[in-house]
Amino acid sequence: MTVLHALWLPILLSSVFVFIASAIIHMVLPWHKSDYSKMPNEDKVMDAIRPFAIPPGDYMVPNCSSMEEMRTPEFAAKLKNGPVLVATVYPNGRMQMGKSLALWFLYLVVVGYFAAYVTCHALPAGASYRHVFRFAGVTSFLAYAGALWQMSIWYRRSWITTIKTTIDGLIFAGLTAGTFGWLWPR
Repeated sequence: MTVLHALWLPILLSSVFVFIASAIIHMVLPWHKSDYSKMPNEDKVMDAIRPFAIPPGDYMVPNCSSMEEMRTPEFAAKLKNGPVLVATVYPNGRMQMGKSLALWFLYLVVVGYFAAYVTCHALPAGASYRHVFRFAGVTSFLAYAGALWQMSIWYRRSWITTIKTTIDGLIFAGLTAGTFGWLWPR
């Protein structure tokens, strides 16, 4: 078994590599440009919704408070008449990326930590690159991509978007696993 504290360098360095790769994927490449479509009549929709001053949060429309309500003709009519949607409302104003980028990097460090935890409990110091890559890669892939499929299954997120973000997760896992294999204690 390898000591976890000996893996601080691959944890941090893999986080930096994934951070840079995600920036390239999202800011340079056109890969995610089509993830969200523009709503038809966007200005009219925004004008219609604005008076409600919906606080930031996640919403489902229509929404019911119980299984009994879900079975009522009134709720069925709401579903039939639509629109049916799941929406996240952000705070008004300019989008602030600093907090999101800091939280993203913190998440990358946490993923690296768990990859290190699983790998160091499975393999000794001096383990081969291939074995380290396998354990760190599977662990980090599950963290980067494993839960994304639930959004398409339950909330009808576009499968194309889910597949693209899963491929991103595979790239991120490869970078994490490669860094761990490279810097694994000998």
